[in-house]
Amino acid sequence: MRTRFNCFAACLLLASGAVSAQMPGMAPMQMPRTISVSGTGTIDATPDIARLALAVQRRDVSMQVARDETVRVSKNFLALCKKLGIPENKIRTSGLTIQPEYRWDEKENKQVFTGYFVQRQLQVEINDLDKLGNVIEGAIDAGVNEVSPPALDSSKKKQLNRDALAAATEDAKANAERIASSLGVKLGSVRTVIAGGASPPPMPMQEMLRVSAMASDGAAGKASNYVPGEISFESRVDATFDVVAP
Repeated sequence: MRTRFNCFAACLLLASGAVSAQMPGMAPMQMPRTISVSGTGTIDATPDIARLALAVQRRDVSMQVARDETVRVSKNFLALCKKLGIPENKIRTSGLTIQPEYRWDEKENKQVFTGYFVQRQLQVEINDLDKLGNVIEGAIDAGVNEVSPPALDSSKKKQLNRDALAAATEDAKANAERIASSLGVKLGSVRTVIAGGASPPPMPMQEMLRVSAMASDGAAGKASNYVPGEISFESRVDATFDVVAP
């Protein structure tokens, strides 16, 4: 084992020497000169889609009473959507969730049955935001217990994301040109481009939604105006450009 190790070590030394002997005659390796930058792009757009998540919840000592009431409210909500012209394929309803509930009795040192909790979840997509106020307030009037803030979206989301990506690319190029100009060099061709993530999923319009206190056209009893603001689509690009000597 010792002899083999020494022979192997000697071979490594010879190979290393051969490489070293060749290195003086080789052309020196030059690392490419580059500029790496990031760019961001934001496109604002008016939403034309709103998604609502709702829930009908009832509690009663009688499971049948709680169930019937939940079903009744759900039917009323579906009738409201039909009246407002919302297509059935834009509405989703879950099955009933039925759960017994208890409380802890300190005196008896045991759980005591208090009744049943029944719930049905509803989801609706609204493609005409003029109907948003009527859906929300009509749902509450129908007995829906829970209405989450609407999530805004755009039917042109793919194109808007592409526009944001193009804006981010232009921003990255402008940043690189500014750096090159400051250094007294010229910007060459692009070497690499890495596109970052597109804009996040639509956010609830809690902050973007403004509720007008005045009824539309001054008509009493009509649903308040829900005026959505704009939504933003954002993209990021990381790019590397070659540097050309002046």
